[in-house]
Amino acid sequence: MAEHPGPDSDPVRLTAWVHGRVQGVGFRWWTRARALELGLVGSATNHADGRVLIVAEGHRADCDNLLDLLDQGRSPGHVDTVVVQWGPARGDLTGFVER
Repeated sequence: MAEHPGPDSDPVRLTAWVHGRVQGVGFRWWTRARALELGLVGSATNHADGRVLIVAEGHRADCDNLLDLLDQGRSPGHVDTVVVQWGPARGDLTGFVER
C-alpha cells in the first residue's frame, strides 16, 4: 500500500480528465467552487471531445477530497469516469479559473 504525504508535505499537482456529460451543465463552475473551498489553485477546461480537464495544485489530501467530490454524484451533469495523473506541483498557478 502506497503512503500518502501528510497535509504539511510538499504540494502535488492533480491532472484529471473527466468523462461524461460534463459540459454545458455548470460543471466547471461547480468544480471551481469546490476547489477554492479546499484551498486549491488551478483550472477546469472544456475540451472539444466533451471531456473536462481539471488541473489542481495543493496538499494531496485536499486534491483527494476534490476527486471524492467528483465521484459522489453531486456535481452537475453526470461523471462517467475520471482518469487521474499525479505529479509534483509546479507552483505556476494562482487562483482557480474556468476555461
